[in-house]
Amino acid sequence: MTEPEPREELFSALGVTISPDLLIQALTHRSFSHEHPGTSNYERLEFLGDAVLELVSTETLFTLHPDMTEGQLAKMRAKAVSEEALSAIARDKLHVGPFILLGHGEAESGGAEKSSILCDIVESLIGATFLEHGIEGARKVVHRLIDDTLAEVATEGPALDWKTSLTVKAHELGLDEPRYRMSVSGPEYAQEFTAKATIGPKDDIIGKGTGTSKRKAQLVAAEMAWHELDRYAPALKAARKNGSSKHRRSGSAGN
Repeated sequence: MTEPEPREELFSALGVTISPDLLIQALTHRSFSHEHPGTSNYERLEFLGDAVLELVSTETLFTLHPDMTEGQLAKMRAKAVSEEALSAIARDKLHVGPFILLGHGEAESGGAEKSSILCDIVESLIGATFLEHGIEGARKVVHRLIDDTLAEVATEGPALDWKTSLTVKAHELGLDEPRYRMSVSGPEYAQEFTAKATIGPKDDIIGKGTGTSKRKAQLVAAEMAWHELDRYAPALKAARKNGSSKHRRSGSAGN
């Protein structure tokens, strides 16, 4: 028995077929098209797929959770279609890394395993599906890829929005509002943002993260900072309680 072609394995994972030219475009990174002038890359398809993904994930969450507020639904959607979630789908469900067309430099730097590129590829494949099969075909693919993620994020608590959760945690512990110090490195077409989550009058660093955008870097830093504060929460709460007790006793002694 012959092994299925890699393309057929990808189609099986998606649940649809895509015409050869459109599939090649959906898998072509801009670094490849830069080295091969005239070759179309996936960026327009990614743009389209992003909109389709947001529509289908939104209508799904709206239907499944009639009692949730707009804010709760937005946080769940953001988590479900995040770079982390979509890159995991690309790796674990689509196994698409070996099919991505990359320029020499990007390939040598491990581009086929970069979460940012894998995330883009999922969206571009959804966009290609929409062009070839319409909204109903694209809707089926989106459900096939992310329904289990949508179910999972409904149980994640603080992980739905680490920045908001960090702020709430800091307030619970009587601490100042967290702040973020940003820096950026790398060429314009492949910038890497670094965020440092700080707190207190001395801007103590409690979390650090990197990402392909300012927000992504801040979310990583906020997650690290949340766990750091959570680790010290019992000691901080005890210190606050002792401080309040001493204040009450000193007040009583003065009366």
